[in-house]
Formats: sequence, C-alpha cells, structure tokens
Amino acid sequence: MTLRLDGFGVRVGERRLLEPLDLTVEDGVILAVVGASGSGKTSVLAALAGLAPPSDGVALVDDVPADVVDRRRIGVVTQPVVLAATLTVEENVSLPLQASGHPDEEIDSATEAVLAQLRLDRLAGRLPAQLSGGQRQRVATARAVIGRPRLLVADEPTSELDEASRDRVMDVLRIAAGYGAAVVIATHDAAIADACDQRLILTG
Repeated sequence: MTLRLDGFGVRVGERRLLEPLDLTVEDGVILAVVGASGSGKTSVLAALAGLAPPSDGVALVDDVPADVVDRRRIGVVTQPVVLAATLTVEENVSLPLQASGHPDEEIDSATEAVLAQLRLDRLAGRLPAQLSGGQRQRVATARAVIGRPRLLVADEPTSELDEASRDRVMDVLRIAAGYGAAVVIATHDAAIADACDQRLILTG
C-alpha cells in the first residue's frame, strides 16, 4: 500500500496547520506526525484518513482518494478513544472482522492473538468502563490492526501508556507495517517519533 499526498494541506479557519506538500509513505513505513499539543495533529490525521476534507490537494491510498476508499481498508485509533460501551474488550476488538464476515474460528484466533500481543487477554471480558485510559488505548489499537488494514492512522496511541506498554504498541504497529500497511501516528513524544521511519513536523 502507498499513501501519497499530492499538494496536501490542512487549515482550520484562517489557521494554517500544514502547508501544501507532496509526500509518499510506502507500505512497511511508519510516519510520525509530530507537534505540540494544539498544533493540529488530530485535524491532519483526520484528513489523511479521509474522515475530513483537506484544505488543499488530496491524500491517495493506492491512487484512490482516502475519502472514498473502502473504510475496511483503513484502521483508525482516535483521540479520545471511542469504544462500544456495551461490548466487552474481546467484542470491541473483533468488530472489524465481524463486519467483514470472517469465519468465527478465524475471528476467535485473530482476536486471541492480538489481545495477547498487547497484554489484554486477561481483560477480554471487561467492559470499557472497567478499564483505565491506557488499557482503552491498547484496546483501540488492537481493534485498528486486527483486520490488517492497508492504511493505519493512530492519534497519540501511546500517550497514556507506561514504557513497557508503549513498546508493545509500537511493536504491534511495526507488525502492521510488516503486513504491508502504511502507518501514520500523531505524537508529541520524541522517543516515539525517533522510532518511526519518517517525520512530518507541525509548527502551528
């Protein structure tokens, strides 16, 4: 998968968050969108994922505009995290595969594997209200990667995590990249940005 930005720029009102630019993110690559709190990272990621229109240009996923790509091909971790309140951790994580009509055995196997990777297996039966903020972040990451999306966009996926949990999340995102996804994460953490392959720095 290739994410290609063609004259892509973002502004909110009169405030320019990202000047128009051309950039290619190949499959297997993790791009960090770096900036301080309030710099506009969330708005930029929303436009990259096709959830909001860019102010200029276009984001292309395999040469198709992101806003018309099959949503099952794009995994998203939002900030704040949004989970289905009445579903357990296991049920939340398996939702993308359920929606795609995968066989039950395949869903069970994939869900078990990603829960174990993110140390969530002991929480599988809990509801979101019974989780800490960091645990909810890991659940959202598991849900975003389980369907092996072609583009994975994650907004501050490590912000509430301790060092060990941050490392596990980054390992899972690196595995997703290894499956052929282009991965874009927003972060204000210099160590996380250093672990990525490319950087896009917001100064607004």
